[in-house]
This record gives sequence, C-alpha cells and structure tokens, in this order.
Amino acid sequence: MEFAELILTPKLDGVLLYDQLSDRPIDGTLCITGHHLILSTRKEGAQELWLLHQNIDLVERKPNIVNNILEGGTIILKCKDLRIIALKIASPQEYFNISNSIEQLSNLEETRMLYPFFYIPMYNILEDGYSLYRPEQEFGKLLANGDEWRLTTVNSSYQVCPTYGARLVVARSITDEQIIQSAAFRDGGRFPVLSYRHANGAVMLRSAQPLAAPGVTKRCRADEAILNAVLGRSKKGFIFDTWAKGKSSTTETDQHYSQWKKVTRPIGQFSSVSALLDSFIKLMEACNDVQCSSDKWLTRLELSGWLGFVLNALNAACVVAQCLDQEGSPVLVHGGKGLDTTLVVTSLVQIILNPDSRTIRGLQALIDREWLQGGYPFSTRHKHSCYTPTNQRRKSSSATFLLFLDCVYQLYAQFPCSFEYDHRLLVTMFEHSYFSQYGTFLGDCERDRVQLKVTTRTTSLWSHLNRPEVVKSLLNPLYEPNPAVIWPSVAPISIVLWSELYTRWSIDQSQLKINFGHIQALVSREKDLRSRVIKLRRQLADLQREYQLVRSEKNGNDSEELHHHHHRHAEMDDPGDDGDEESVSSDALGSSK
Repeated sequence: MEFAELILTPKLDGVLLYDQLSDRPIDGTLCITGHHLILSTRKEGAQELWLLHQNIDLVERKPNIVNNILEGGTIILKCKDLRIIALKIASPQEYFNISNSIEQLSNLEETRMLYPFFYIPMYNILEDGYSLYRPEQEFGKLLANGDEWRLTTVNSSYQVCPTYGARLVVARSITDEQIIQSAAFRDGGRFPVLSYRHANGAVMLRSAQPLAAPGVTKRCRADEAILNAVLGRSKKGFIFDTWAKGKSSTTETDQHYSQWKKVTRPIGQFSSVSALLDSFIKLMEACNDVQCSSDKWLTRLELSGWLGFVLNALNAACVVAQCLDQEGSPVLVHGGKGLDTTLVVTSLVQIILNPDSRTIRGLQALIDREWLQGGYPFSTRHKHSCYTPTNQRRKSSSATFLLFLDCVYQLYAQFPCSFEYDHRLLVTMFEHSYFSQYGTFLGDCERDRVQLKVTTRTTSLWSHLNRPEVVKSLLNPLYEPNPAVIWPSVAPISIVLWSELYTRWSIDQSQLKINFGHIQALVSREKDLRSRVIKLRRQLADLQREYQLVRSEKNGNDSEELHHHHHRHAEMDDPGDDGDEESVSSDALGSSK
C-alpha cells in the first residue's frame, strides 16, 4: 500500500483551525503527508500545526447542511495527547476527502508503515539508546558479586515465555528445566523473575498468577523452589496480589508455600484492564467540561474513580516497599497476567526505595527494565485512548502506563526536591508511548521488536532524551540529590490532579509557565550567588594566608633586627680587658672632675 492512495487531497487553502484555548480561528493551508497533518499560515511567528496521524484517537464529522445542501463541514480531531482540534472546510468534496484520509492514515494496522521507520534524525547520535539498559548491564554488579544470581538464556527463542526478554536474571541455584516447569504453571509463562534487589539484600520478584484452568496442576515444585531460593536468611516472604478478589484472582496455596504470607492489595475491583481506560475517559470528560459548576465538577472527578486507582497503587507500593526496607523480607508481586497492575507496583516500589530511579537516566532504565523488557503490550494497550467510544475500541486497550506516570507525578509533587526530572519528562513519556518518531515503544514485547528490527531500523527515544540540550530542558531546578527512601502520604487529601497533563489544553497554563520561569530564575540566581560566595571565600582564604605570610616574615625581620641591635649593644658594653681599664680610668677622671 502506498500513502498516495490514501491521500485524495494533499493540499487545501482556506482551512480554519479551532482549538480549545483560542477564541479566534487560524486561517491557513492544510497539507497531508503520509505521517503528518500540517496547517500553516505562512506568516512569520504565526501558530502552525504539526500533528502525527498516529496521535489522532478519533475523527468526528459535523457536516454543514444549509437548505438540504451540503456546504462542507467541520472535522473534529480528538488526539491521544488529550487536545481537541477542529478543522472547518468549505468545500463538500474536500471535506469528505480529507476526513476519509485522516481516518485511514490514523488507523494503519501495519506497524512498519508508522513514522519511526521513516524518521531520520537531523543530529548526531551520541549513544545508542537500545543498548543502554540491557539486563547484563543493569544487574552487572549483582551478577559479578557472588554466586547468588545468574543470567539465563532459556527464553532466547521466546518459547518459554513469549512476553519476557531473551535474557533474564534468576537465582543461580535454579536450573533452566525448573524455569520451564514454573513457566507452565504460571499464566502466559510469566514465571518469577528478579525485578529489584534492595540495598539491604531483600529482593522483589514479579510474575503472573498461577493458572486456574481445568486440568492444570495445582502444585509446581519447581515454582516453589524458585521462590524458596530467594528466602535466604529470612524465615518468611510475602506474595502480593495486585488484582481484584474473586474468581479472576488465583494465588499460591498455603500448604505448598508455607513460608510465604499472602497479601491482597488490589489496585481496583475490576475484571478487565479496560476498566482503567473507562475511568480515564470519565476523568477527561470532566476535565474538558470547563463550563460546569465546581460542585458538579468535583462530583464527576470522584465518580471517575481515577484518583482512587492512583491512591490504591501508591498504597500497594508503599506496603511492598516496607516489607523490603523495614522487614528485609523477599516479595513476589503478581496480579492477573502480570502485565499491568504488577508492573505499576514493582516500578513505584523502586522509585520509593531507589534514589537512582529518581534521575532522568534512572527513570529510563526503570521503564526499559520493567515495562519494555517486562513485556507491557504498548501497541495493544495504546491503540486507542480516552476519546474512542467503548464500542469502537478493543477490550485490551488500557491506561495502565499512564496510571504509573500519574503515581510518579504524585511522588514528585510530595518530594519536589528529590527528583532530577519534573512533570515535563513524565508528559514526554506519556506522549511518546502513544505516538512517536522513535521506535522505543513499538510492539507489544521484545519478540515483536526483534521481528520488526526496531533496533536497526529506528532511533531510540533514549538517544534523543540523553542529548545534553534535551537533558537541560527536562531538569528540575529544585533538585537536591536525596539518597534516602521517600515515604509518600497516601491519605486521600494528599492526592492531587495532574493539571499539567489533564487540563493543559482546556485551561490556560501560561501562568504556571510564568511561575516556573520565576522559579528557574530564582534558582539560577541562588546558584550564581553561591558560586560568588565560594569565590569570595577562596579570595578571603588566599588573603588570610597572604596576610599570615607577610606577618610571619615581618615578625621574622623584627626579631632579627632586635637580635642584631642587642648584639651591637653587647659589643659596645663589653670591648675587652683594655677597654675596661680605659673605661675605669676615664670614669675615675670624670668623677674626679
């Protein structure tokens, strides 16, 4: 298929662009390419629109019918970055042509036709983002220090577990045969793998829940061995179930996992991951309705249930973090297929406990390990977003990754000085996970990305984000490295709406940007003053040393002069024997006179 077949009207003048924050439309020329929708006024300094087709979630048509005659219409584009744009077109034929082209180009099923496979960066790539966070590098110290862990390639052909990576870190005492047996016992083959090792040695594993299908054995000794291998000196471990209670939730039997205590901390009472997206839809309906009263808006916000999911996820992560940090006990986290709520909790635990995860590169490494290598199905979950009606989207669509980012935002809001990055990096991650010129979030798992040859045919988002000029634009001006564990408040009153994301297109954010600019200026001024103070202190220290040196030299000269003076007096007072006689005689003469 060629893009030209889908583009019936590549260029059209006199198109009016309306957005949510502007009172006046922009009159410009609309251009449609294979991957972008571009509207330009061709005036210097004027607003332009560059929109990736992949960003479009829903195309709505509003035909303009006058006296039963079609006179063009308005195309409403509801985007995955949450903005809503309207294009008003006067010509009936062009109205149909353009709306059909946009609808087809924004719903391409063939992944290789997406923009990352056509994008050529206009800058030198300093480092390959695809090779930055491989398991052997991320767990390098752990693998090198002792005999507890090893890197297994049992899944090199992705047959043991289709959604895991080719290389995984497991306990050294566990054989590949035991891993294969455990995979057969767990949903989707997602056997327990190492997620994180805390500074005190306590480890966190993640997996899917045991299978509950008819004919599946209820016991797996190999699976029990994998869990017991990480107990170490601990007499007990914890198994955390992050899924809902009921038939959809299965867990390990007390009889066979006697040293493991079961804890249920469901993020939500739902049977499908699409429930998260349903909640997100209600949240955005409330955020886009700027006309309703405060009471009604607050009611709608509460009824969406979104902030409740955020609260539950943070609460579950805190409990797991306490088991690792304060109890020193190993933890296995699972929930359903281990693809959604499990990854939210294991990721948040690391941000709470590990200060490295609160840096720009640390967050990249975390997302790479837990979400990309961990098999979160980005292409499936993010095919549709909050504007696609329920009856038009797949049940496998969800907003799990957004839930994780919102929880990170809550941690940042409570500890604004402990994060090297701020909300801008989180918004960047959100956007690129849905639509991007980079290949990082393509596919559903590592196997998909290998088949698509993503690492050789596309550019990594990490390569872009780690460029010095980009890093500088994402830095939190208030950052002060904090090596301590950060324990967030999980009281409902502590959870806030992420306005920098959810209301950025419906409520003017210019004052926030001005305030942020003031903060940056103050911090920059403080740094200048600190450097001046340091410089002045050095100058003062140099002057003090110089003064001491001059003083010691002066004291040395004075003592030498004094010594010389005393010596001359001594010579004058004691000239020898002859002198004494002369002196006596003269004194005698003098006295006689």
